[in-house]
Amino acid sequence: MAVYLQIDDLTKSYSEELLFESVTFGINEGDKIGIVARNGTGKSTLLRIIAGEEAPDSGTVTFRADIRVGFLAQIPEFTPGSTVLESCLAHTAGSTARAVTDYEAALATGDTDAINSAAAEMDAAGAWDYEDRLGQLLTQLHIGDMSAKVDTLSGGQRKRVALARLILERPDLMILDEPTNHLDIEVIEWLENYLSHSRVTLLLVTHDRYFLDRVCNRIIELDNRRAYFHVGNFDYYLRRRAERIEAMAAEQERLRNTLRRETEWMRRQPQARAGKAKYRIDAYYDLKERTRVDLTERNVNLDIAAGYIGSKIFEAHDVTKAYGDKKVLDRFTYTFARYEKVGIIGPNGVGKSTFIKMLQGLVKPDSGSIDVGQTVRFGYYSQDGIKFDESKKVIDAVTDILEDVSLDDGGRHYSPMQFLTRFLFSPPDQQKYIHTLSGGEKARLHLATVLMRQPNFLILDEPTNDLDIVTLGLLEEYLAEFEGCVIVVSHDRFFLDSIVDHLFVFEGEGRVSDFPGNYSDYRARLRDTVREEKQQAAATATAADTKPRRNTERKRRMTFKEQREFEALTESIDRLTAEKKAIDERFASGEVIDDAAALSARYAELSDLLDEQEMRWLELSELQ
Repeated sequence: MAVYLQIDDLTKSYSEELLFESVTFGINEGDKIGIVARNGTGKSTLLRIIAGEEAPDSGTVTFRADIRVGFLAQIPEFTPGSTVLESCLAHTAGSTARAVTDYEAALATGDTDAINSAAAEMDAAGAWDYEDRLGQLLTQLHIGDMSAKVDTLSGGQRKRVALARLILERPDLMILDEPTNHLDIEVIEWLENYLSHSRVTLLLVTHDRYFLDRVCNRIIELDNRRAYFHVGNFDYYLRRRAERIEAMAAEQERLRNTLRRETEWMRRQPQARAGKAKYRIDAYYDLKERTRVDLTERNVNLDIAAGYIGSKIFEAHDVTKAYGDKKVLDRFTYTFARYEKVGIIGPNGVGKSTFIKMLQGLVKPDSGSIDVGQTVRFGYYSQDGIKFDESKKVIDAVTDILEDVSLDDGGRHYSPMQFLTRFLFSPPDQQKYIHTLSGGEKARLHLATVLMRQPNFLILDEPTNDLDIVTLGLLEEYLAEFEGCVIVVSHDRFFLDSIVDHLFVFEGEGRVSDFPGNYSDYRARLRDTVREEKQQAAATATAADTKPRRNTERKRRMTFKEQREFEALTESIDRLTAEKKAIDERFASGEVIDDAAALSARYAELSDLLDEQEMRWLELSELQ
């Protein structure tokens, strides 16, 4: 198997903080590797170093000479003023990019002569396949207007354009930094399906555990400045991590016992150890250093009780809200019950964040009312992040909020410094200026400031975008036992499955449906509904075909572009069918097959490709 990339003894620090040290690993063709770690331990930094965006303190990154590498940054950058089409074609060969741009411009005018001229240019540049891929990709990523300026797009739309640009490059190795952030669930599932079936080699950082589990076949964990490697998906990694921490705890106990004996030896009079070997003294100090690993500091401590909440939570009566012609809510009515935990889902831009701001009185409805109970104390985790003065230190920003933190009604009181240590901010970390924190550390600080006020109604708007996997797991455990109300807006399917009792599904045009179950239940219901609709449509079509009818409509003919697609599909289906038949024959031959696992995977991939291409071939054949 070809080695695409070799990393040797990579070390990186910022100021006096060492992120990771002597990290060494290789990436082979076909690997799909996920990197997991606590926030602030260098995940994104490691990706930027590998992608050549940042320099290490020491160590080397060596790529195979002939591979193409594509990098998706956590916050994609584009040429100011460029359109969606120009951004997607930014890394495309000049003749192809010009031909596609001219063809799309001609289609927009509707001028037949211009279209014919542009089609001839497409022929000359051999750009039809590229233009087809571009159109299909933008459709699948829900990007409708190729002439829109990228500067005017939302964060989620910009991320989708960046993904389209990267996929069009067809790199051999993709390096992805938080590819699912700011994407709605439908696009996340499309990307998950694309990457899991693609033969591209992957190195990625993401907090999305379903995504890691279904896409990755190797996991690298950064912990205590070292890298730990696991062959398998995320679920397998979790089991091995638990075993490793348990083994480390046992090892720490053994080392502490040995240290006690060696300390007694070191405390004796110098005369008693004058003849002892120097190596034992050196070994003592080495042992002392090895026992300083604190396993308790690997997790955020969320042992914080909710404040008392009464029986009346909130009642919404005929709430309506719109921005111009865009309806967010249309006569929404609901009575929220004590201890409810609700997830809110729907496409980006449909009004989910506006709804939770209305609930808190931050946005006023156009009509109707929201009556909130007197005992309700909101805790709002906003996707916009903290609003602190970034020139302040962490400890000063928290002290400005509360100088004494009470975590329950039993009288547990903490100073801001003590409280912050529960959220993995060590005393040196608390002296950092907020502008120096990573995105994940800021998210963790934001969560700390929300919970320190002991809210009884938590509203979490995209909490999973920047929190690390370990913190997310603890937050899920905390919310499961939380004696209050919770509303979660999230695109993280695992998080929703772990927390919510039911869903508010924002469908657009002001419609909100209440689904009784978690996200996986909802998706299962959708699949059943789609299957039933297809069966009903097929039955209707069959019944209609039995009746004689006069076709009064003029049959649409294939466009030039569709004719080219039909010809390409015919050739592709023949080629894929032959390859699948060859694998069938090899399995039936009885010979010993060394690469049986790889052949099985390819056979499944061929079956999926043939299903997809044959369906499209049938659609086009009806236009002949």
